[in-house]
Amino acid sequence: MPSKLDELVFQVEAVLFASGRPMSVKELTTALGLDDYRPVQKAVRTLEQTYSHRQSALEVRRVGERYALQLQERYVPSVHAVTPVEMAPRTLKALTLVAYHQPILQSVLVRMIGDVAYEEVQHLRGLGLVHTEPKGSTLELVTTRRFAEYFGIASSRPEEIRHFLEQKLGVAPSPAPGVAPEGASIGTAASDPTAIEAPPGEPEPAEPTPSGSTAAEGGPIAEPSGSSSS
Repeated sequence: MPSKLDELVFQVEAVLFASGRPMSVKELTTALGLDDYRPVQKAVRTLEQTYSHRQSALEVRRVGERYALQLQERYVPSVHAVTPVEMAPRTLKALTLVAYHQPILQSVLVRMIGDVAYEEVQHLRGLGLVHTEPKGSTLELVTTRRFAEYFGIASSRPEEIRHFLEQKLGVAPSPAPGVAPEGASIGTAASDPTAIEAPPGEPEPAEPTPSGSTAAEGGPIAEPSGSSSS
């Protein structure tokens, strides 16, 4: 008979698997119908440790203040043939911004489109369209060869992809932004940490169409606001 904590770990695992997206401790607590987040927080940490020592194609990845049950990076290419590429407008927007400004930090993308960036990066990574690499306390994002193939771009080089987007979207050429420092936004002075606007001529996301197709940040778990404690 599993202990109470073990049972909660299994429940957390089930919710993360069924949701298919990163979830915070607060969201997990609500989904499980509990009032106190602390047992859920402990269960998440236990699950994370369990997967780190388990021989599995899956892993529990911390994504900002959220957690995702996902494929390990090295197994993502193995599922491309059976992974449908379906993108909502906000997903396409995130992908376009990554493609245009790559390499771009996930923290910068968050400042451009909000916290939804965490979920969209995980989705795009699962589709094999975006590759992530740890970069300090955040992730560096670039597009993959599969992205270039999917949109019919002859080259996977960032400058060629940017040129393609400028031609396809009618965007006026602008200097390719580098990886913006923490606290500074793309296309604004680093001395203005509150600005979050993208550079002039930022590409609109809804234009690119597939060619020949039918179409972590690391950190401690933050205590969810509004959760009761005992």
